[in-house]
Amino acid sequence: MTLIAILTGTLAAGIGSVWLAALLSFGVLARYTNHMLSLAAGALLATAFMHLLPEAFESQAGAQELFATLLVGLVFFFLLDKAELYHHGHEHHDPQGGDDAGHPHHHHHGHDHGQPARSGSWAVLTGDSVHAFGDGILIASAFVADMRLGVITALAVLAHEVPHHMGDLVVLRHTSGNRSMALIKVSLAGAVTALGGLVGYALVDMLHDWLPYFLVVASSSFVYVALADLIPQLQKRLTARETLAQIAWLGVGMALVMGVSGLAHSSH
Repeated sequence: MTLIAILTGTLAAGIGSVWLAALLSFGVLARYTNHMLSLAAGALLATAFMHLLPEAFESQAGAQELFATLLVGLVFFFLLDKAELYHHGHEHHDPQGGDDAGHPHHHHHGHDHGQPARSGSWAVLTGDSVHAFGDGILIASAFVADMRLGVITALAVLAHEVPHHMGDLVVLRHTSGNRSMALIKVSLAGAVTALGGLVGYALVDMLHDWLPYFLVVASSSFVYVALADLIPQLQKRLTARETLAQIAWLGVGMALVMGVSGLAHSSH
């Protein structure tokens, strides 16, 4: 019975949050792509700094070890980005060998604008999967402790994942230009929640000590994507009004995650 409840809860939270996010970001807000990038950056940073990291540091794990994990995580996602860029660079350069002296420069500029985002999609999906796995373990341990607590935890996870998945979908849509592909990829990452739930159910006591490290690795991916992929795309010369709009949407992304996190904590 507990196992069925865990699977239902983790799938609802993991995939339900993605579909809800898709309804919002592709439906209502599809017109405001640039604003959505700001919102995504805010949501990812807030998820990392206001939700995942505090939770990791509330555990018994030492600050030194957790910061070391964060550092290794950031370097890992940087290398992942590099590998992806290198791979795409090869694909792009061969067919377009130097047409003329000015072409490589022009191509590089386009590369800067589009490519980092494409490689960022790997960091987003990796971070998402780790985060979802951690969420699954959290939901499983809550269900094992108490059925009602499990339901509340699953709902809290579903709610706080929505603004964050809106961010992910924007990043992936921006990189591939394909909504359904973005939705499938983020849904698959969300489905890892169920895997986390199963593993959590089987090894709930053993994995408890590792949870803070999962949280830190997930947060390192979100920080990396926000700072290396999204914010550079927002660093264009804009009018004062456009700049204010960017800052406002960045704030909205943060406020959404913090508000929902606050609600989730007060319901615990």
